[in-house]
Amino acid sequence: MTFGTFCRFLRRLTREVAPEILFSLWHRWLRRVGPSLRRYRQARKRGELAPPFLFLSLTSACNLRCQGCWVIPENRAKHLPPALVHQLIESGKKRGLFFYTLLGGEPLLYPWLWEILERHRECYFQIITNGIGIDEEVAARWRRLGNVTPLVSVDGFAPTNDRRRGTGTYHRICQALHYLRQKRLFFGVATTISRDNFEEVLSPGFVREMVGQGVMYLWYYILRPMGSPETAQLCLTAEQIVEVRRRLLQLRRHHPLLIIDTYWDEKGRAFCPAALGLGYHIGPEGSIEPCPPLSVASESIQNGTDPLGTILGSRFLRDFAQFVNERTRGCVILEYPKELTEFLRNSGARDYSQGRLFACLENQPALPSHHQPQAEIPEDSWLYRMLKRRLFFGLAGYG
Repeated sequence: MTFGTFCRFLRRLTREVAPEILFSLWHRWLRRVGPSLRRYRQARKRGELAPPFLFLSLTSACNLRCQGCWVIPENRAKHLPPALVHQLIESGKKRGLFFYTLLGGEPLLYPWLWEILERHRECYFQIITNGIGIDEEVAARWRRLGNVTPLVSVDGFAPTNDRRRGTGTYHRICQALHYLRQKRLFFGVATTISRDNFEEVLSPGFVREMVGQGVMYLWYYILRPMGSPETAQLCLTAEQIVEVRRRLLQLRRHHPLLIIDTYWDEKGRAFCPAALGLGYHIGPEGSIEPCPPLSVASESIQNGTDPLGTILGSRFLRDFAQFVNERTRGCVILEYPKELTEFLRNSGARDYSQGRLFACLENQPALPSHHQPQAEIPEDSWLYRMLKRRLFFGLAGYG
């Protein structure tokens, strides 16, 4: 991001985001990131776990049937018990953990969502949503709470997006973005990059459209084929992944919004957040999982009275980190699917994806991930170098 682009972004922040929302962003998130990251680094030196954020899949219920999604809605949806969510967050607050990403399924279909947000107002919540359930009232409630940043999934312009997410969804998403902008919230768009939308979502036109919709941050992910074996055909080639990195750096120079790339550090090196202990995923049955696409676990937060303590003591998460770090800085789901299946079976982990995950991994070819050691492209912007060194910036698993 050039200095001029940075000034344009600051001007957008002050004009388009409500002052109390900006204060909340600073007070609830930015002010707490430093201490949580210091605790993380100190714990890592001691060989301990202390993630600065967690993903919580509140429910398996969803109102869409997106191509390539790892969540299959069931006739009887599973919900993370609200008492357990409260217990986990209270356990986290005692250890200085105040940042949670809420997802699903569709988190707006979780019956106790507002209870969670209201009760833990000192925490900051990123809500990953398909946007279908966002109306003026929802946006107004988030404005009053001040502790939510919505992240709405968009995978291209109308024809491309609707091929993956369903006819008419792009129009309904644009309505949701309108309400979020109208209430002057700090919100983002999540975009999963595949061969189907590669050129489109990395074009200046798409980014300009998002700026025009009031989007303050654009979060890119690379598709992982966890929905079905056929989805592997939509995954990016090694050359395309390098080109993704190159184009993101170019887009940052010219567009006044934050462009977040998952998962590269300031030197352009790949990393896996779960392998580094930065964040983990809790499934709707309480399962303690490495990341959202990998719905396997051998432990649950339902066992015991200290949910976060159970996560921090997880043998499975430690073994998973060792498995990844011995093989790659990138994504083992893509690069080592058959070895990963063997590791998971040997670890005694349970498949929480209705039996799909092991079958998908066993039939999946080895695919390139963002780990391309001969083609690493360092950050060329002072702002992004600073953000990536000092904040857990650009980390997530929804893709």
